Amino acid sequence: MKLLPLALFAGLALSAHAAPDGLALATKNNCMACHQVATKVVGPSYKDVAKKYAAQKNAEAMLIGKIKKGGSGTWGPVPMPPQTASEADLKVIVKWILSQK
Repeated sequence: MKLLPLALFAGLALSAHAAPDGLALATKNNCMACHQVATKVVGPSYKDVAKKYAAQKNAEAMLIGKIKKGGSGTWGPVPMPPQTASEADLKVIVKWILSQK
């Protein structure tokens, strides 16, 4: 009987650990080559992106689209090439980016 709470806790800890991490996925997908959390590199910092889109209701979908298509002009003249990360990875990455306030 006492093992049940321990087993439930272990299961929760395991599932939380197995959940994708936005920073790990951003690193895996080479996003960190041009972006950093708090410092502008080639592209804007993730904190700046989160701040810019904090009030936008459709920010997540819009950013996923921008990352997929690439582009230039929003943050300056340097273009971001289209990215090939999976839709699932992009959702996790973008949620993580938007949490960087």
